[in-house]
Order: sequence, then structure tokens, then C-alpha cells
Amino acid sequence: MKRRNTPTKTAVLSTLEQAGTALSHDKILTQLNGTIDRATVYRILNRFCADGIAHRIVADDGKQYFALCEGCSHEEHSHNHFHFRCLNCDQVECLTTEVTVGLPAGYRAKNFNGVISGHCSNCSDG
Repeated sequence: MKRRNTPTKTAVLSTLEQAGTALSHDKILTQLNGTIDRATVYRILNRFCADGIAHRIVADDGKQYFALCEGCSHEEHSHNHFHFRCLNCDQVECLTTEVTVGLPAGYRAKNFNGVISGHCSNCSDG
């Protein structure tokens, strides 16, 4: 279904594009300087996920992060890759390596969401 483009949706999309990494709902609200209410941002992010514009990452801390999809459509929406969350700066990013999970006979995976936590290259000691 074709959805109407609004200034609010454009602002949320622009925030995700400028970030270049996944953002939590709170970080998006902070970057929008309170110009859009919480519920509207949640609604927009959920629509972006449903429409294949963004994907949701549930990190090891239970917090949801949102990242723009690359090369996905509503028909072909797959994010079988790991994500990395830095314990120091809290940045969450998509790792580009595809993951294959060996499942028992008769099982078919549709989607996979894995999060690795640690220290990113900017925050690590080495």
C-alpha cells in the first residue's frame, strides 16, 4: 500500500539516514529535539519496519534499535546478519557478514536476529 509522505515521516527517515547506524527510539527523539511526540515516532518506525524501509534490532539489553534496510523490499525482507552493540558508547551497527544457521531436519528459518556485545573499534583498547 502506498503511504502518504509527511514532514514527520521525512524527519524520522532523515534522522536514520544521517546516523548511518541503528538508533534507539530515545536517540531518535533526542535528535529530533522534541519536535515529534513519542507515540508518533513509534508508529512511524513500526510502519518503516512493515514497509521494508527499516528493521528492528532487539539488543541484548532488551532495548529496540532501528536501522535502515539496504537492498530490501516488502516482498524480500531478510536480515539474517549479526548486529554489534558497544557496551561503552551504546552504538549498534549491522555487521555485513551473512550468517547460516544449521537447523535440525524439518526446520526452516525465516529470519534471524543476533546481537554481539563488546567494545567497538573506537572504544576498544587495541
